[in-house]
Formats: sequence, structure tokens, C-alpha cells
Amino acid sequence: MKETIDNPDLDFDRLHIWHPYSTMLSPPPVWPVTAAGGSRLTLADGRELVDGMSSWWSVIHGYNHPRLNRAAHEQIDAFAHVMFGGLTHNPAIELARRLVAITPEPLDKVFISDSGSVAVEVAIKMAVQYWHARNRPEKHRLLTIRGGYHGDTFAAMSVCDPVTGMHEIFTHVLAKQFFAPRPECRFGEPWDPADIQRLAGLLAENHGRIAALILEPVVQGAGGMWFYSPEYLKQARALCDAHEVLLIADEIATGFGRTGRLFACEHAGIAPDILCLGKAMTGGYLSLAATLTSSHIAETISAGGPGCFMHGPTFMGNPLACRVACESIDLLLESPWRERIASIEEKLRSGLAPCREFAAVKEVRVLGAIGVVELHEEPDHRALQRKLVDKLVWIRPFSRLVYIMPAYNINPVDLGFLIEKMVEAVGEL
Repeated sequence: MKETIDNPDLDFDRLHIWHPYSTMLSPPPVWPVTAAGGSRLTLADGRELVDGMSSWWSVIHGYNHPRLNRAAHEQIDAFAHVMFGGLTHNPAIELARRLVAITPEPLDKVFISDSGSVAVEVAIKMAVQYWHARNRPEKHRLLTIRGGYHGDTFAAMSVCDPVTGMHEIFTHVLAKQFFAPRPECRFGEPWDPADIQRLAGLLAENHGRIAALILEPVVQGAGGMWFYSPEYLKQARALCDAHEVLLIADEIATGFGRTGRLFACEHAGIAPDILCLGKAMTGGYLSLAATLTSSHIAETISAGGPGCFMHGPTFMGNPLACRVACESIDLLLESPWRERIASIEEKLRSGLAPCREFAAVKEVRVLGAIGVVELHEEPDHRALQRKLVDKLVWIRPFSRLVYIMPAYNINPVDLGFLIEKMVEAVGEL
């Protein structure tokens, strides 16, 4: 049964609510949602949209899932929140148990925070504090690759691409980091050893100042939806080991099955020193994130300087979010998620193929449950968004990209409709 809310006051919304990446001088259109179920969003005017975004890639089980609803109700009837300083609770313990079990060894220490950007901040602070504890405070800068996106808080912004990462105007106040070129070898294509040389050179020249290399494994998300060779990741891991640099894997977008593996690092068969998770962890129900690391790093930090890790969000380890996350992970692992992702990938490959014939299209890319159409030029986003809503699909283009990342359990009819309308809209540009 779908739950509904009152028809919202759009005039108040337009005057007072600042939506993400929007202007208050001429606010972009917004469409009020009154109900959501499965892969469909019901608007206030009664129209149903097939959702291709899974709410920024987080709602992997669809909306209003009965198991996740039940878990949330059970926990809120017990208690919704307690501080995590000096207290603990079973939802956090069980979530940590699951994360340690499913992530690569030797990641066995779990820091639970409240958003993906904070998980990245935590990872960066871990790396810096690790080297400080080892009496090497000069190792405090980060190395990353262009085309990346790691969040909107300050340390996270400093390792986003200076141009495509959407934070160019903050360049003069952000920490200065090292940037290697974006990997050019594509996923599934032959490896060219030259692709890693610039990264190798930066590490060789600057490893004495670099605390960690941070990257999105295999798939760069909001920085450009770029899929690169797992061999690059494997080579990067070896270079970090050779130069005493930690490797941070930002799997906030790719974690929990999106690329066809439970974690994108598995495509390269490597384990990072620090792993960031978020988005899909609660199935999109509540904001929650986690940063995992090894016993060695955790114990080194704990033995040095302040004698503890210097971070502690107010809502860290929120029991309501942790309980839903446990249920979401169980639901994923109990489902035929690999087969579902493979089926979505096959349908995306065949369904989006006609876009390659359109003059406006530069490239079509598909990996797992991610389908991307890259345009030659940036479209009128407002006009394109309206067109897509008129076609009864929810797809939110950005930059020169029109893409979909649907829920894993989207039914074939809805997926087919979503792809069809996406192709229509791109063809009409």
C-alpha cells in the first residue's frame, strides 16, 4: 500500500527552499511527489513516473519496500536515536558485523557516519592522522585522478576534479592536492601500460608528501560517469605499496552491487587501505555512511598523538538508520542481485544502442546497472527535464550526460519503458 502526503505548497517551496545545485533567482522546476512504490513516483497531479535514478543511486530495492518498512517500524518503536559516545546498540553492532563480513580483507574496523561526504572526510582524516602517528606529518596531501567526484564538504571538494567536480570557484580556499590525468583505458578493453605512467611519476616525485591516493574504483560517478580499466586500479594499488602511500577507495556510488560486483574493487581483485561506503547502504531510506580500515591503521592512529581518532558526528551510528541498513544488506544478499544486474546491463546495451546513430550523441556507455549517453554539447537541462517528465520518466541529466541507474528489482516493462523514453528524448535533441 502506497503512503501519501498532502499536496505540497509549491509557491512556498519556490520562495524559501534552496534545492541542490540550484539558483534562488530563477529556481528550476520541481515536481511534487505524493507517493512512491517499486520503481514509480506518483506526482501531485496524478501522473506516475518510472524512476531511472533510484534517488541518486541509493534506492536499490525500489521505494516503499515492505521489509525495509517493517525494519524501520520495529526500530522506531524501540528507540530512534541515542548518542554513540559511551553508548552502543545492536543495530550498529550488526551493521558492522555485516560490513566486515562482505568487504575485502583486511578491512575490519568500521566508523559509522551520516553521509557520503562525511565518510570521505573521515577517510582523509584517517590517512593524515595515520602518518602523523608515524611521526611523518609532512605526508598530509592527497593524490587523486581527474574526473572524480567525492562530495561537497571541504576536504572532499579538494579531491574532486577542479572543473567537472563542480567546485571550481572554491579553488583558492581548498587544500592543494595532486591530480593525475583521468585513466583512458576503458573497462573491458586492452590495457596500455602508458595509462598509469603519469600517476606513477607523481608518486615517485611526491610520495614523501602524499598521505593517500583517493579514487572511485572503476567507475567515476558524478564527475563524468567514466568507466576505466580495472588494471589501472591494480597498478595503482602496487604503486601505493611501493611508495608507502595509503589507498582510499570511494565506493559510495559503486558499492552494494551497482557495477555487477558487490564492490567495484573486486573487478581488480584488490583491497584498499580505507574504504568509503554510503548511498545504497540503507536502500535509500535514511542517510548513513561508513568508513572501513584495517587493524594496523586503526591501532597506529590510536597509539599516536591524541590517543584517539579525532572525529565524532552527533548522529554517528544512528540506530534507526543502522537497523534499516542491516535489513537492506540482508535483502540484497538474499536476492538474485547478480542475475538482476546482468539482465539490466543486457537490456541497457541493446536498448540504448540506437542512440549511437544520433548526431547529438558522442558516446554510449554501459556497465552493470548504469547506462550513460554522453552528448557532444550540454543541452538545455530545464527543457530536457520537462520533456522527460512529459514522457513519464524520471531521469535527471547533468553536464553533457543523460544516464540511468535504476533499482535492481525494476520490472522488465518499466525498464523497457524507461529506456524507450530516454532514447526518444535524446533523439529529439
